[in-house]
Amino acid sequence: MQIWFYTLVSVFIVSIISLIGVLTLSFNKKTLSDILLYMVSFAVGGLFGDAFIHLIPEAFDKLGKGILVSSLIIFGILVFFVLEKFIRWRHCHVVTSKDHPHPVVLMNLIGDGLHNMIDGMIIGATYLISIPLGLTTTLAVILHEIPQEIGEFGVLVHGGLSVKNALLFNFLSALLAIVGAIFSLTVGPYIKDYAAYLIPITAGGFIYLAGSDLIPELHHESEVKRSCLQFICILLGIATMALLLLVG
Repeated sequence: MQIWFYTLVSVFIVSIISLIGVLTLSFNKKTLSDILLYMVSFAVGGLFGDAFIHLIPEAFDKLGKGILVSSLIIFGILVFFVLEKFIRWRHCHVVTSKDHPHPVVLMNLIGDGLHNMIDGMIIGATYLISIPLGLTTTLAVILHEIPQEIGEFGVLVHGGLSVKNALLFNFLSALLAIVGAIFSLTVGPYIKDYAAYLIPITAGGFIYLAGSDLIPELHHESEVKRSCLQFICILLGIATMALLLLVG
């Protein structure tokens, strides 16, 4: 019951983050871009930190020191590539503009819903391993979700939805994380090594998200001072994950 409690609270918090997009209405475009720039940098560090400091060592511990873990990490990278390439799942972290086109509203909601369900499965699976691992993975997901949901909100409004409907549909899509978590908690215990196999796949996904989706956004900034601040935020994200080792 403790695992169920922590998991459901975690995915509910992740779902609530979908409403953060409304805060963007309080900022002008330049201020919002500056905020997102450093949030994305911190998210890069958080995702890399969780993958290399928590998930991969845990995967080797559970599955052994063989080619299996490395293969599953690569498989995770490829799975996320396929999702992004063929289902047109886009992780948007910048404000909509003519130079940064976004998918149509319906496709965006479908892709985001699938992404949220996978997040829920991942969170549920890591809690099956241990509560500390579930907490660190939840934090990594949250760090990535905040800038993404701000972008998703912009896409939906830009696509013609009212602010109210954009918030509603984005929240409903986010609730699929709960469905994914319940699936992991219900089915996982009956599938041999379910959580153990999902952990390195998750690590591969986090590495893909940080390296393919987030870091390219940071390269749009070339000013030395702001680039240094980006680097510091990445280090802070990694340090945060390292400090969370104390949770265990």
